[in-house]
Amino acid sequence: MRSPVDPDLKLPSARELPCSDETPVDNEDQNLLPNLLLQLLIDLWADRLDWFFGVDMGIYHTTGQNHRVPVVPDAFLSLDVERKKSGESRLSYVMWEEDNTPPILALEMVSQTPGNEYSKKMETYAKLGVLYYAIYHPKFWQRDRHQPFEVYKLEGDRYRLASTQDPFWMPEVGLGLGRYQATVGNLPLEILTWYDARGNRHLTRAEREFERAEREFERAERERLAKEQERLAKERLEAFLRSRGIDPEELPE
Repeated sequence: MRSPVDPDLKLPSARELPCSDETPVDNEDQNLLPNLLLQLLIDLWADRLDWFFGVDMGIYHTTGQNHRVPVVPDAFLSLDVERKKSGESRLSYVMWEEDNTPPILALEMVSQTPGNEYSKKMETYAKLGVLYYAIYHPKFWQRDRHQPFEVYKLEGDRYRLASTQDPFWMPEVGLGLGRYQATVGNLPLEILTWYDARGNRHLTRAEREFERAEREFERAERERLAKEQERLAKERLEAFLRSRGIDPEELPE
């Protein structure tokens, strides 16, 4: 769904607008976790140029009272847009410069300080036409009477709670989103990550390289053991022949 724009409205360009609302994040995970999603997506969709994933970036739109005031998700994903805007990195996501293409997914992370994730922001994303709205609430979810991970889907002009389970599969995106207990920088950390349609976690490049190295080691080890067994079998046979007075070296080929 794309919001109509008043043709008489004089709209600024991205270069005239701040990249965000300059509100500091509540904790380091609000920046780290979305960037882990972005890094994995860069690897998964390396051959695609029709997507953009923004982290703590302003989305400028015309559905509110002031088109110079953005809504700023912790992260969002848009499809059918340029990977780089005219070959350059975006300063912000300006809807009227993106053919009014809304993000297909918006992500908010609730922490110590609630930020209208279940009210004002939800209403704004619905007006924009964001199909999926994910709210990650890892620590204080009981305070707000919600679940740690909720995904809402836009139906008409309102969101319906689609799932509190994870991973949650999004067929329009071709990805699932869910939680995972990972190790980041040698420290245990629950993260958000991407899954396939079968609920299998997409591995990072480092994990795939480690698995390949492990498979190669196992293959080499199997070959070594097979050769060792062949050598021992040959030695046992030669010992048996000698015990019968037969020189193994004099056997015909």
